[in-house]
Amino acid sequence: MKARQIERLERDVGVSIEMLALFVRFWLTVTPQSAESSDAAARAVGKDRFEGFVAALGRRLAAGRSVARDVRVDGGADPDFG
Repeated sequence: MKARQIERLERDVGVSIEMLALFVRFWLTVTPQSAESSDAAARAVGKDRFEGFVAALGRRLAAGRSVARDVRVDGGADPDFG
């Protein structure tokens, strides 16, 4: 592998790690604690959201799309999550 390819890979991995860390911090900050009486409903909503996330991820991977590449290219909104 060439030095430039390694640098690009390191940068992309760094962007990915930072993006995941920022998302987790945001999610933990804005997601309220659920009452025990609503745990089943919260799990159902969480399951639906996770399935939507996995479906969007699958579409992106199948299309060869990358968030890191999208951010570098145009910084535009993601139609899979709009």
